[in-house]
Amino acid sequence: MESFSLRGKTALVTGGNSGIGRAIVQLFAAQGAKVGISHCADPQGANALASGLVASGADVLVTECDVTDADSVTSLGAWSRDHLGPVDILVNAAGISGETPFVDLSIEQWDRMMAVNLRGTFLVTKQFFGEMVARKYGRVINIASQLAYKGTHDMSHYCASKAGVVGFTRALSYEGAPHGVTVNAIAPGPVETAMLAGFSDEWCAIKFGELPAGRFGQADEIAPTALLLASQTGGAYFIGQTLSPNGGDVML
Repeated sequence: MESFSLRGKTALVTGGNSGIGRAIVQLFAAQGAKVGISHCADPQGANALASGLVASGADVLVTECDVTDADSVTSLGAWSRDHLGPVDILVNAAGISGETPFVDLSIEQWDRMMAVNLRGTFLVTKQFFGEMVARKYGRVINIASQLAYKGTHDMSHYCASKAGVVGFTRALSYEGAPHGVTVNAIAPGPVETAMLAGFSDEWCAIKFGELPAGRFGQADEIAPTALLLASQTGGAYFIGQTLSPNGGDVML
């Protein structure tokens, strides 16, 4: 397990206050990383998580950022330099989803989905990528979705945004790898989080029936994939990959 230790490393997790991001924060902290939690409008949840981890001996700090806003992301970068130091591991876990038939999908809904899931991933990565390249070390981990490959009804905007994350990950990996910076993604299947709870019973029933695993996933079943990609040794030879803990929903 020493290969997966994060002692001496600093990680920043956007959307680290809930869902998959929260599970990643907990695991990274348990493996010895100094962790920054970035949340959007959830100080209570983020601070409660951090307080519990600090009480157990972890080094965890909290800040707020709207990943869709360039000025807010610039402030996130400044906060990180002042309070975390150089970021070795960046996890872009901030995201939203939604269930709307395409014929009813508004331009505002489309733009909001792209702003959070794709623009946000771009803005935050751009804030830290150059510094990683200059230091000749870094791990960028983007949370995508198996729906980037499979698609599904009533989620064209979400599927398109996550497919963009996969394409962004592959392209940027070419620029990072020669400098010791790996860029990879995780494409989870449906996971029991607050995000999934927002879907209709009909949608969930259809998705449940498609899963060979016969169940939805748990956030702490996704986090170990992030730990693999974040680790100094175990993650070193993953370049531009999208790993898929998805219950068999997509088999690549």
